[in-house]
Amino acid sequence: MPFCEVGKTRSDVDAALNNGIQIFHRTYGHGATKVLLIIGLAGTHDSWGPQIKGLTGTDMPNDDETMAVDRESGGGHNEVGGIEVCAFDNRGMGRSSIPTKKSDYTTRIMAKDAIALLDHLGWKKAHVFGHSMGAMIACKMAAMVPDRILSLALLNVTGGGFECFPKLDRKTISIAIRFLKAKTPEQRAAVDLDTHYSEEYLEESVGSNTRRAILYQEYVKGITATGMQSNYGFDGQINACWTHKMTRKEIELIRSCGFLVSVIHGRQDVIAQISHARRLAEKLQPVARMLELHGGHLVSHERTEEVNQSLLDLIKASEMKMSPHDWNNFPKISSETSSGIIVEGETNIILGKLYFYLLYLFSLFMMALKYGRSALQRLKPARVGASLT
Repeated sequence: MPFCEVGKTRSDVDAALNNGIQIFHRTYGHGATKVLLIIGLAGTHDSWGPQIKGLTGTDMPNDDETMAVDRESGGGHNEVGGIEVCAFDNRGMGRSSIPTKKSDYTTRIMAKDAIALLDHLGWKKAHVFGHSMGAMIACKMAAMVPDRILSLALLNVTGGGFECFPKLDRKTISIAIRFLKAKTPEQRAAVDLDTHYSEEYLEESVGSNTRRAILYQEYVKGITATGMQSNYGFDGQINACWTHKMTRKEIELIRSCGFLVSVIHGRQDVIAQISHARRLAEKLQPVARMLELHGGHLVSHERTEEVNQSLLDLIKASEMKMSPHDWNNFPKISSETSSGIIVEGETNIILGKLYFYLLYLFSLFMMALKYGRSALQRLKPARVGASLT
């Protein structure tokens, strides 16, 4: 099976920390253009299915026996203009190793996994595309090894930390409760659909069924095949999201290294608020282009054609050495305006942290109220009978 042993490609310190960690991966297609796909929280490599097919023209992994026979016969490799894609399971999910310590999961550590995978594959450079948590990992990776990044695509991304917290309304609270209660593939599939897609998309008719009914069966089958994510993996990946932060220095490094960035987001995303993605795209000016589509958190599935085309456009623009000013679609801004954006961004961060703190206090208050009521109900006054004199 195609595994990358992380410790073998690292320094002595990193090797000791990651002894035995294996990352499961698969490659698809052939060509000089290399693309690394980094999936998000609780996702596996095959969650990139529509993009793998769209970029390479096939969904057959290169390690498949039939593909091996094809390579031996000299067919289908090193095609002019071809694309080779690698998708993998992050640590804590799928067939990759599942460390038991939360501290073994940060976006920096997971970016090192991705870098180790590039070394394992022998790829000096690659286009790096990430979704959700995978986009956070991609950002961190771009800041760590900018000389190995050809372009960067960030799908449904946030800045991590409090920005991972969804907008509070009845729908998201309901989804959160159902997600935490889900213990079976059927329960998990039902809540994942509402998490990943817009309501309109799910209720579209496809033949005699709704898209929801069709996708539900596919999700149950997929979750049953890969298994529910372990508590260690889920808690660890959540920790990676909550502790993720891109410093101003890291953002500036990405802006100044010469590769183009595409930020792609669904307007109906209930998990990652689009305002956070817009803010990140603004910070990455002038190298970033923002694409907003009608869709949910898994906009790569809901709007496959548009997303795939935007990724191909990014690859083409990078190969043509397109100027960042020709690539980005934001209004041209002066240095003073740029400084204003940074100040506004810092103000929003402070307000966001204040919002999260108030929410935390409110939850403590509600918990105390709940237990207080329970305690009062248990305190019943003792009845004292009349004494006989």
